Amino acid sequence: MIQSLFRIIALIRKELLAMLKDPKSRIVLVVPPIMQCLVFGYAASYDLNDVPYALLDHDHSAASIALAARFDGSATFTRVATLQRTGDIAGYINNRRVLLVLVIDQDFEKNLMAGKPAQLQVIADGRNSNTAGTAQGYVSAIVTDFTHRWRAENGQAANTGITVTTRAWYNPSLETRWNMIPSLIGTITMMMTMMLTAMSVAREREAGTLDQLLVTPFRPSEIMVGKALPSMMVGTTQATLILLVAQLWFQIPFAGSYLILYMGLILFLAAAVGIGLFLSSLAANMQQAMIFSFVLLMPFMLLSGLTAPIGNMPDILQYFTLINPLRYAISITHQVYLEGASIRQLLPEMLALIGISVVTLPVSSWLFRHRLV
Repeated sequence: MIQSLFRIIALIRKELLAMLKDPKSRIVLVVPPIMQCLVFGYAASYDLNDVPYALLDHDHSAASIALAARFDGSATFTRVATLQRTGDIAGYINNRRVLLVLVIDQDFEKNLMAGKPAQLQVIADGRNSNTAGTAQGYVSAIVTDFTHRWRAENGQAANTGITVTTRAWYNPSLETRWNMIPSLIGTITMMMTMMLTAMSVAREREAGTLDQLLVTPFRPSEIMVGKALPSMMVGTTQATLILLVAQLWFQIPFAGSYLILYMGLILFLAAAVGIGLFLSSLAANMQQAMIFSFVLLMPFMLLSGLTAPIGNMPDILQYFTLINPLRYAISITHQVYLEGASIRQLLPEMLALIGISVVTLPVSSWLFRHRLV
């Protein structure tokens, strides 16, 4: 066991030297994550396709029912639940079941009939800031149209209308970078980790040193571990750099535990390394390994929830996201960074990453041994 550990440490040292001996390689490992983080933080935004919402109607009057009907009749809004008490709001937003909760004041119709401002509170999930902001704009448009019609139908004065009060949970200012930057911790890390891992065995095969490695006392499993751990170390370093940019440059407040965040990142990196080793075992040279990586990375990014909410995707694509480790990494970073989530809350995502690792790592090891025969 001790001898095996020493052999793995020697392989890790060899891999790190291969990655870091060239000054240009060191720059590539450090500068691109920081640059991409800055570019996405300033330039990226989201589009809105669907708005699931919940309604809490304290008034239950004809006016409140008519206003709710306007939202239900919209092509954009979908009512997920009708709530009975204020305490139900947190569960629906925390579990991402709704993007908005509309709260109608108990004197809604009474104030409208008296020519006073009627209160409508909009509680938004600010974790998806651009989507929440756009959805609030749609709410304002529907409310404005309802107000005009109410005045015309009831002969009310021009100052009669609805006062909309908005609140955004987890992102009070609805800044896009509050949603984007934590997502990049997993996204950029996966890009580099998968590519480094995918090219590791292919580099040995292309350089002709794989045969030399095989005549050493190293077992195939030790070679795989020696290839995997350096990539995970590089990925952890890059994730730390992005985390520092998020906190020191963009000053996005961190609400959770660093220990829990890094636990989730290690599980994610293990899954990403398993996929990278699988590609590396298939590729005959570094060019093939890079092509395979790019072919997988684009679907992983598109199906992760980074560019569009998963709930807006067709059902068949939502099933494909279940085998995407980046989906769970983004969910973990959002929940830990913005919500302060505990391990218990993150258990489904962590178990999914463990499941992906349990499948990809043994399959990669078997394929590596099989191709050596």
